Amino acid sequence: MIVAILLAYLKRIGQRTYFSDVYIGVLSAMAFLTAGGFAAYFWIKQYSGSTVQTYFETTTYVLAAGILTYMTYWMQAHARTMSKELEKKSEVVLSTGSRWGVRVLAFQAVGREGLETMVFTLAIVFASSRQAGTPIHGSLLLVGAALGLVVAFALAYGMYRLGAKLNLRRFFRVMGVLLMVFAAGLLVDAIENLQQLGWLPVGQGVLWNSSAFMNEGSNLGDAFHVLLGYADHPTVAQLVVWVLYVGVGVAIFLRMGAKRTPSTPKPPSVTVAS
Repeated sequence: MIVAILLAYLKRIGQRTYFSDVYIGVLSAMAFLTAGGFAAYFWIKQYSGSTVQTYFETTTYVLAAGILTYMTYWMQAHARTMSKELEKKSEVVLSTGSRWGVRVLAFQAVGREGLETMVFTLAIVFASSRQAGTPIHGSLLLVGAALGLVVAFALAYGMYRLGAKLNLRRFFRVMGVLLMVFAAGLLVDAIENLQQLGWLPVGQGVLWNSSAFMNEGSNLGDAFHVLLGYADHPTVAQLVVWVLYVGVGVAIFLRMGAKRTPSTPKPPSVTVAS
């Protein structure tokens, strides 16, 4: 999204020659984050089956949920000004005539958001592997990641073509609600780990067993578990955390959007002389 806004701005001011510099910055950031993500995954994976891995996974879940929450509220707060802020930074960089400045700007933008995505992706991988651990789930994760990139590129291209015509506020509102639900699912996994470690002795009672309807270890159940926090044996604490987080978090998010929506002035009344 940020890259699409940057490219649309460069196109509008007739500076398409800088497109290649944007691509260099984007690809450099993606390579750096991909290498970091694999390194973090294999480093944590060496503790597979141990309590240390559970510590790492729990920390990743909480950190990813916190990042998603921050990103959601940040998008809501900057929906109106994001394009102008990015254009202002681009204008400053272009005024120096340095192509490296454009590359660093693209690297910084993608790197910052990509770091959040890397943590979120690691949390999804850990949450999925805990449910199944079979090779097919690993391949399905790669397919899902590839499909996500395709959708992201399609959205970016659409944003690039639409430019200023895109309603970012409405886009952020829909994405924000989805991100809050994803974050709630990660918190459910964190609660499960804390209960297994014995750090959260309250709310351990199982509410129901829906494994016959949708097993958490199946492909569909795994997808619902990772993205929505579905559990076929949910505990009281898991349900309470999910409901409170989604209910309160989404309510605050939507209220922020309502406050930032300018009220439409009423048309002046016109008195018609008889």
